Amino acid sequence: MKLLTKLAKAFVAGETSDEAMKAVKKLNEKNITATLDVLGENVTNRKEADRAVQAYLNLLDTINEAGVKSHVSLKLTQMGLDIEDEYCYQNMVKIVKKVKEYKNFVRIDMEGSAYTQRTLDIFYRLHDEFDDSVGIVIQAYLFRSEKDIEDLNKIKARVRLCKGAYKEPSSIAYKKMKDIRKNFIRLASMLFSNGNYPAIATHDDYLIEWTKNFVREKGIPNNKFEFQMLYGIRTKTQERLAKEGYNIRIYVPFGTHWLPYFYRRLRERKENVWFVVKNLFKK
Repeated sequence: MKLLTKLAKAFVAGETSDEAMKAVKKLNEKNITATLDVLGENVTNRKEADRAVQAYLNLLDTINEAGVKSHVSLKLTQMGLDIEDEYCYQNMVKIVKKVKEYKNFVRIDMEGSAYTQRTLDIFYRLHDEFDDSVGIVIQAYLFRSEKDIEDLNKIKARVRLCKGAYKEPSSIAYKKMKDIRKNFIRLASMLFSNGNYPAIATHDDYLIEWTKNFVREKGIPNNKFEFQMLYGIRTKTQERLAKEGYNIRIYVPFGTHWLPYFYRRLRERKENVWFVVKNLFKK
């Protein structure tokens, strides 16, 4: 448990918004932006969900007052998706209204496949009302993602593309890394061709180099997309990409729920354990 706690804290920017602000300011000093995440998910009662909504409203105030360069990211199960879809949507409206007021941006994280369509349904409703104030995440290992990208490109939605970290059955998801990479490249190409400011979320050197080569060959300016990585992982690579002139944004989680968050991620898929161990030694 001590080792698990030590590992978890390496990837979490403390328990309070003050600690999170300090982490973001240090990133900003290196020309790196952030997206802040108040840890928590799968809430089961309205009191917890209401508390989570208020935490994000307070966080948006804090970001604005501090003048840091940071968006916010959140999970719909933290906003009450397991309680009721309409309740979750109304909670999101409260948050996105404040995001729009501050001219900021909120990204809805994607969770396990049981939530994919419901998450997209709520995102589309929010996008219809608030347009570019809200974005979404698509996971490259799901078979359905190509069609989802096609549909999202039609409305010029802002998409973060990642490999995916949940355990999914072979009936709906690619299992081999070579197949996941191949689909990631296919989806990234679609986003670069017809999307709106793609966020390429990966620590995979192969995919990072592919992206750099692709945008160079296609003449895509660096200000038309961004790389995204996780806080505490491959910091030297993050800094190098920023120095090379690429936009890079770091996903910065914080809060008191850091241990269950980290433990669930390790327990979910054996690949997640390997990801953490491998990246402890990569710069």
